[in-house]
Amino acid sequence: MIEYLTNSSTRRRFLGRTGAGIGSLALGSLLQKDASAAMAKSFQKVAPKAKSVIFLHMTGAPSQLDLFEHKPELQKYDRQYAPKELFEGKRFSFLRGTPKLLGSPYQFQRCGQSGATISELLPNLRTVADELCFVKSMHTTEFNHGPAQLFFHTGLNRQGNPSIGSWTTYGLGSETENLPAYVVFMDGAAPGAGSNLWKSGFLPSVHQGVRFRSEGDPVLYLNNSSGYSMKERRATLDRIQALNQKNYETVGDPEIQTRIGQYEMAFRMQTSVPELVDLGDESQATIEMYGTGAFAEQCLKARRLVERGVRFVELFKGDWDTHNGQDEKLRNLCSDVDQPIAALIKDLKQRGLLDQTLVVWGAEFGRTPMLQGNEAPDKCGRDHQKDAFTVFMAGGGVKPGYTHGATNALGNEIAEDPTQVRDLHATMMHLLGIDHESLTFRFQGLDQRLTGTEEAHVIKQILAS
Repeated sequence: MIEYLTNSSTRRRFLGRTGAGIGSLALGSLLQKDASAAMAKSFQKVAPKAKSVIFLHMTGAPSQLDLFEHKPELQKYDRQYAPKELFEGKRFSFLRGTPKLLGSPYQFQRCGQSGATISELLPNLRTVADELCFVKSMHTTEFNHGPAQLFFHTGLNRQGNPSIGSWTTYGLGSETENLPAYVVFMDGAAPGAGSNLWKSGFLPSVHQGVRFRSEGDPVLYLNNSSGYSMKERRATLDRIQALNQKNYETVGDPEIQTRIGQYEMAFRMQTSVPELVDLGDESQATIEMYGTGAFAEQCLKARRLVERGVRFVELFKGDWDTHNGQDEKLRNLCSDVDQPIAALIKDLKQRGLLDQTLVVWGAEFGRTPMLQGNEAPDKCGRDHQKDAFTVFMAGGGVKPGYTHGATNALGNEIAEDPTQVRDLHATMMHLLGIDHESLTFRFQGLDQRLTGTEEAHVIKQILAS
C-alpha cells in the first residue's frame, strides 16, 4: 500500500474511493504551526511593526497619471507631439513613431492635512488620505505584464521563484491553525503570469498561496461527500495519515509531511471556512461601508482573515490594461475599488488592526504620459511604462500622510528618490520583522532570497517613528 501511495495518479484514485477528497487537490499548500513557529525564531531579526499583509494588486496597471500624479505641464501640452527624449531609445509595448502627449482629463484635489493629490475618480480614498503613504518613484525592469508581474511578486522576471507571500509565511509561519497562512482572491481577468504569482517556487509547497473563490464553495472539495459524517471523515483521515507517515519513514520526502499537514488543515477548514465567509455576524453598517460587488466582499473577507491570524492576503483586481477606451474603463474600475479600499482602511483602524496590518496597493508598472490609439477622449489610452509608477501603503509601521519620491513635470522619469521593486520588498520584510538579507533558502547551491543578489535597501524615509 505504501508503494501504491507514492504514485500521484493512483493516490488520487485511492483518495476518491475512500472519500478523502477534503480539499487535497485544491488547497495546494498549508502551514504546520509547530514548524512555522521554529522558522519564525530563525528569521525574525528586527523589531516587527506588522503581523499581516493585505496586498492589493491591480492587474494590468492603473494610470498613476490619472489617479495620483497631478501634472499641469502635461495637461498644458495635451495632444501635442511628445519631445523626442520621452521616446527615443526607449522600449514600449505598443507605442511607435512620434506619439502625442495625453494630459489627464480629471480634476485633482489636495486631501487631508498631508495634502496628497488624489483624482476625482477616487473620492472615498480621499477621505483616508492621511492614512496613506505614497511612493511615487517606483521603477521596474520589465514593460510587459507577465514578466513585470512576476518581478513585482517574486523579484525575478521568470517562473520559478517564490512569491512574496510565500517568503513571508516561510519566514514568519502562521498564527492560525484553522486557516491557510496565505490566501488569494481574484476579481476580473486573471493576471498574465497566472498562479505563478502565488506559488512557492523552490520553497516547500507548504508555503504556496491558497485561492479562495468568490462563488460557490470558497475552496473546492472542502465539503464531505454525500453520506459521510464528520466522524467517518475523521476515521478515514486517520488511516490515510498513518499510511502517509509510514511512507515518509520509508522514503523521507518532506513533501509527504506537507501532505499530512494539508489533510489536517483541510479537515479543520471544514468548520473555519464556512464561518469565515458567512457575513451574518457583520453589522449592516459595516457591510454598507464596504459597498457591493465581488471586490468589496473580498476586502471585507480580507479583514476577517487577518483578524483570524492569516499572515498574507492578496486581492487581484483585473482589467486595468487601458490601451484604449481608458476613460470608461478607469471610471468603472475605480468605482469598483474606491469604496472598498477606503472602507478596509477605516475598518482596520477602528478595530485596532491597522497598526499591525500592512496594506499595500500597487501594480506591475505604470502608464505613459503619451497617448496611444485614437485621440478621441472616449477612445484614447496609455501604453505601459516601467520607468516611473506609484504604489501606496497604509498601516503596519509606515509613515501616514507621507509621500516619498517624485517624477518630473511630464511624469515619464523619476526626479527624486528612485525606488526599485526589491527596495519595496526589503521594506515590507523589515516591517514584518525580517532582515531581508537573512531570509534565505538553499537552492541549487546558493542561498536564495526574495531581494536577490543585487543591492536592496529598506526605504527608511517611509518608516513611522
